[in-house]
Amino acid sequence: MAVITGTTHGIGRVTARELARAGHEVVMLCRDPRAARRVREEIRQQVSGAEVAVIACDLASLASVVRATEEVLASFPRIDLLINNAAITSVRRRRSIDGFELTFATNHLGPFLLTSRLVPAIRSGGRVVNVASCAHERATLDLGTIATPNGPYRAVAAYAASKLANVMHCFALARRLKSRAIDVNCVHPGIVASHLLPFWLRVVKPWFTPVTFDLERGARSTLFAALSPQMTGRSGLYIDEHQQPRSASPIANDVTLQESLWEASERWIGSRL
Repeated sequence: MAVITGTTHGIGRVTARELARAGHEVVMLCRDPRAARRVREEIRQQVSGAEVAVIACDLASLASVVRATEEVLASFPRIDLLINNAAITSVRRRRSIDGFELTFATNHLGPFLLTSRLVPAIRSGGRVVNVASCAHERATLDLGTIATPNGPYRAVAAYAASKLANVMHCFALARRLKSRAIDVNCVHPGIVASHLLPFWLRVVKPWFTPVTFDLERGARSTLFAALSPQMTGRSGLYIDEHQQPRSASPIANDVTLQESLWEASERWIGSRL
């Protein structure tokens, strides 16, 4: 059984379909259940015998994440795959219902809580995939301000920092789950022609002229990390848009900072674990 966030559009939609095609029962956690149910019907039409469930989950609300995980665990006590795919960017400074900067809350804190609550149900040999981004390579991480910043707000910097947190979460989680033989990896899907594309162009402009992937191509790295036999027993990797391991940024590889982020994340989510 596979749990995936953010399937109402973009590469998450393709990923959910292909997980069903691979024979997985798919549980889609989505902020908009009505849109998710439309996607569910599309998948059922495209994949004979597909089993797809929809559970409401707003990653920007810690209470919503707790409710969603309770519903998942009540109905699906054994999980094979967890894919943290959903992400947003906010062009202006906004706060989540819990008082955190919205992009960081949605892209890191919500998935961190979700993963922490579902990990006990992931079977030995299971996998966790975080959809990250090459944007993390230009990011910095100030634990004193990242969750509740007060200075000037820059959407690109906020998004990049949240993706850095995704990579660091992956590496720290991989260490913790090694003894359980659960593989944890993160991916950069490439520059994908999705609802985030205009923002993506602003993010990647400092590095290169982007080659834009369609949604089918953009989902390949996620599906490779989730399904490929080549990834069995391989954990703590950053996989690029060509399905190749590559080095994450020096900051992302800082083990001390990874552990500090983990500890801070546990404080931020409080008793909700």
